[in-house]
This record gives sequence, structure tokens and C-alpha cells, in this order.
Amino acid sequence: MASLHRPLSAMAVAAFAAVSSIELPDRLSHHHAGTDAVISLPPPNKLEASAPSVTPLSGLHFLPRNHHQAFCLPKAPVVSLPVINTVHQYAGLAKASGGTAAAVPSSSSPDVLYRWHLPDPAACSDVSSDDRSQTVVVLLGWLGSKQKHLKRYADWYTSRGFQVVTFTLPMSDIVSYNVGGKAERNVEMLSEHLADWVREEDGKKIVFHTFSNTGWLCYGVILENLQRQDPSALQKIKGSIIDSAPVAVPDSQVWALGFSAAIMKKHSVATKGAASGDTRSDVLVVESHRDIKPAATEAVLLSALEKFFNVVLNYPAINRRLSGVMELLSSNQPNCPQLYMYSSADRVIPAKSVESFVESQQRRAEREVRSCDFVSSPHVDHYRSNPGLYTSQLTSFLEDCVLTCRREDSPSPLPPPA
Repeated sequence: MASLHRPLSAMAVAAFAAVSSIELPDRLSHHHAGTDAVISLPPPNKLEASAPSVTPLSGLHFLPRNHHQAFCLPKAPVVSLPVINTVHQYAGLAKASGGTAAAVPSSSSPDVLYRWHLPDPAACSDVSSDDRSQTVVVLLGWLGSKQKHLKRYADWYTSRGFQVVTFTLPMSDIVSYNVGGKAERNVEMLSEHLADWVREEDGKKIVFHTFSNTGWLCYGVILENLQRQDPSALQKIKGSIIDSAPVAVPDSQVWALGFSAAIMKKHSVATKGAASGDTRSDVLVVESHRDIKPAATEAVLLSALEKFFNVVLNYPAINRRLSGVMELLSSNQPNCPQLYMYSSADRVIPAKSVESFVESQQRRAEREVRSCDFVSSPHVDHYRSNPGLYTSQLTSFLEDCVLTCRREDSPSPLPPPA
């Protein structure tokens, strides 16, 4: 496997060198930096405890699961919190504090692995808030995404009373991927925390919202982990939302396009939509680039990446690993509703692949499977391109298929006395 790491690292270096003269702003950095309620951890050797202020708990630091250093919290001016060692424990204890969250760092990236966002207190006054606050939506990011890219999705959910986990894999972990290595250990840590969280009390539920094939594959690995760690946790999964995926086979062209888009960002052809004759009033046609071709730099990069992944994806250990996860997602998902949001203009994930997969899932009559074609929006860009349609699809799916589950599973009220 080490022999594969060297060319993969070399390919990454060559790819970045090829585009080093191009400014590469973050693709979804349209929201301006401001006061972020999410708490990030300093490096492990600088962890210190501090007292929570009244609002928000801006100074509080949290230890990841694999650290066991003992520490004490100074007495807070209003309330005192016990020692908190895991993210999910904090999420349960700090509901009343409002929009704060805990973060677990990655040793290989200044960005954090995942953050746990608490519901907006303003949304908790609704009569149905208990059901929502007992539901965590797990957002699994696309290749090259960072926490700030998932924040707008997290904000939408927390503003409606849901708890949210945002998870991203650093590019460096994926570039240096090996079976059972750091990337999979990071996913396993998230799986453990989710299993612990749903065990705390009855009525807790999980919804997965994945982005691109990277997020979708992470979902599959989490399902594997839960099957091994705590199969009962699988019954707590009440819905899955799949954005811009899947291609359910190891396809070198898809992987090349995905890596190219992650490297080139908004300069990639993958970020361009396409012309459309769609006449739906709620669909905004955002681009007209049906015949656009990749620039010379990206064309060279795509050619090199495709040849490279032709070799890597056929390496026996990697091919078996990917095929196993994809088979689980194709044939053995939890028996819960699914929503697929894709686009005919997606240049990374072909619409026909998504539609074929949706049809295969719909043939399994025991679950409801919905889909929506956004027609002209680019890869993982449906929310920005058509926010009204995107949020309406989410709202109807959650209300029809997720929030009703608890009411349907509860005992029927006794009839009035005769």
C-alpha cells in the first residue's frame, strides 16, 4: 500500500502546483466571517480549562474521546458544569445554553473533524420542539469541504429545533488513505459518539444528510460501524437525505472529476451549471454552460487523475473496501425513508446514475424513496442555486417521514368512555 501512497502524494503535489498561480477562494464562502458560536479546540498540548461565561459558553474547551487528562473547571459566576469528556455528553447537558457547540480537532488539519450544534433556543418554544430536539441531523461533507461550508446547512436545521453534527474529512487524510487508516478511524469515532448519544434515553433519532459520493460513502462506513458496535442504534436512523450522489460503483472518471473540483474549486468546470428548458416556477435556472469545456490546466489534471484512479481503484484491497461499502448502501440500508436531491447539470455525478439507484431503492416497497432533479444547478450547489425548492423538499420530507415516526410508533390514545 505504501507504494501507492507515494504516487498519490506526488499526484496531489503536481495537481496543486499546476494550479498554484490561480486564486482558489473557498467555493461557498459567501457568508461573511462573524461571531461563531461553535467552540474549536486548541492543539492537544495546549488544552486548558476555562469557566463558561453566562452567554455564550465561549471559553469552554472540550477533550476528544481519546484524551484522558484530568482537569477541573473553575466555578462559573452563575452555573457550574461537571467535567465533560465527550461531545455528545455536552450536547445533552447544555441544551439550555443555546447555540453553542463542541468541536473535535483533526491532528492533520487546522479544521476540526466535527462539531455538534445545539438547537436555536427560539425554535424550542414550539409544541413539537421536543421531537426535533431529540433528533440529530448528521451532515457528512463532500470532498474538500470544510466546517464553514456546512454551517449554512447546520444553521437551517438548528433554527428549526434540530441538533446537528457537521463532519468533514481533511483532504490530507483522503490523499493518504489506506484501508483501516486514519480516515476510517475518524469515522469510527463519530460512529461511537452517535451510538452513545442514542443510548442515553428513549426517543432519540438520527437523520443523515450526505453530500456527494464522499459523504455517501462515509454514511456507509458509519452503518458498518454501528452494525458492529451496537446494531440497535441502526433502528434509531429515521431518514437519509442524499445530495449530489450516488455513483454506486468505483468509477475512475467520477473520482477524477471530484478531486479536480476539490482542487480547482470555482475554476473547475464542475461548478458550472447547464442550460435547461424546465418551466417549473420554483426552479431557478442559474447558468447556461451546457457546452462548456474544461480549461487547459484542468483538462491535463483530469487526464492525469483519471489514469491514476484507473490504477488505484483496481488495487484489490481498495476495490474490495469500496465495493463492500457500496453494496451495503445498495442492498442493506436501514429501513427508513430516503430523499435524493440531484441535478441533470451535475458534471461530477451523472443524473442517470442517481436515477438508476433511486429506482432500485424504490423497488424495495418497505420504504419510501423520494427524489428531486434540480435541473441546472452544479454539483453540491442545489441549496445556493435554488434555496426555496431545496428547503421545501427538506421540510416536507422531515415532516412527512421523520417527525411523524414518533407519533405513529406511540400507543394510540384510549377511546373516550361510553
